[in-house]
This record gives sequence, C-alpha cells and structure tokens, in this order.
Amino acid sequence: MLVNTEQFWALIDEARSQASAPEDSYDVAEQACALLSARPREEIVAAQQIVWELLADSYRAPLRAAAYLVNGGCSDDGFDYFRGWLVMQGREVFERIVAAPDELAELPAAREAAADGEELECEAALGVASSAHIDATGEELPSDSFTTRYPPLDPDWEFDYEDADEMRRRLPRLAAACLS
Repeated sequence: MLVNTEQFWALIDEARSQASAPEDSYDVAEQACALLSARPREEIVAAQQIVWELLADSYRAPLRAAAYLVNGGCSDDGFDYFRGWLVMQGREVFERIVAAPDELAELPAAREAAADGEELECEAALGVASSAHIDATGEELPSDSFTTRYPPLDPDWEFDYEDADEMRRRLPRLAAACLS
C-alpha cells in the first residue's frame, strides 16, 4: 500500500523508467498518474498528501532564489511548478537540490534551460494524485484528503533577486551558469 514517502519515490522511479523521455517532467508525471490510477483509491489519496508534504519540505527561500535564477523569475505559482519539476526528477535529485540549491548548476537540464531561456516547471506534478483519482474513480479527490503546511521562508534570504551581485554571492555556481 502506498502510504509513505519511500513508496512514493519508488513510484516516481518506476514512472521515470517507463517514460519515453525521462528528462521530460510532464512525461514522467503522466506515467506516474497512470501507475497511480491502477492502485487502490486509498493509495491514491495517500499519494496526494505525500506530494504536498514534499512541496512543504522544499518550500525554502534558497531554493526559491535558485528557481528565480534558472527560470529568469519566479512567481508563487512558478515556485510550486518548479518544485513539481524537482519532484519528477526523483528522490536523489530532489533531496540534493533542496539541501544545496546551488547544486542545481550541476544538472544538465538546468544549464540547458538557462541557456535556452526555458523554465524548469511541471504544474502536472502537483495534480498527479488528483488526476489519478479522477482516472480511477471518475471523481475528484475528497477536499479533506490532504493538508498543506508551508513553513515561513528564511528572512535572511529576503533580498532583491534581481541583485546579480547578491545572487553571485549566495548561489555562485548557479549564478555563473544563469547570469551573463
């Protein structure tokens, strides 16, 4: 039964292995949805809570600054979609980048996105369980099936993200890859 984070990450690994383009987060999300929709309803509902817990765990100001750099800006929704993209990269990448956002510069996808002016985002990742529930039952997820708890952002990271010098100081490798 899919009731914990370990099993969720195994599902994402399986989705990545089945995706025709594992570098395409939307393809991975589609595969994850298909895999999840074949599971019992209770597991689908549990997966939604896990997604929101991962989003809350990654709700950190340094990561938001990194998303701002690589995506050339970052609204509130954009930060959610960036973290959705990060979830679809799998556990190892997710945990490494959340712990040390400057390491985003080491990912080929981040370097390519910065060079091409593309955004790293996957809105579909946020609704994987919701979509799977609709596919499996024909019904929306129950509104009380998950809770969200975002911690406050670190006030030490409250600065103007347009300040290139400050970005270079705080995220040197990523700034070198993203700023001219």
